[in-house]
Amino acid sequence: MGFLWYIIIGIVAGLAAGRLMRGGGFGIIINLLVGIIGGVLGGWLFGLVGINVGNGVVGSLISSTIGAIFLLWVVSLFNR
Repeated sequence: MGFLWYIIIGIVAGLAAGRLMRGGGFGIIINLLVGIIGGVLGGWLFGLVGINVGNGVVGSLISSTIGAIFLLWVVSLFNR
């Protein structure tokens, strides 16, 4: 059941990141995939620098959204 929560949080984070990024991201499907990958990336980045944003759903959503925003930004650099 935990894996399903990661996917749901990643999807919500991808939608939020797409809305926060200038230009709305890359479409709903890509934003959802980026959200799932960004969730993993955000958790890894926060763990790497030693920042604990919380263990609940809200903390996971924050780290996933920041990871998805970072990933959308990197992808947008290569998309030009």
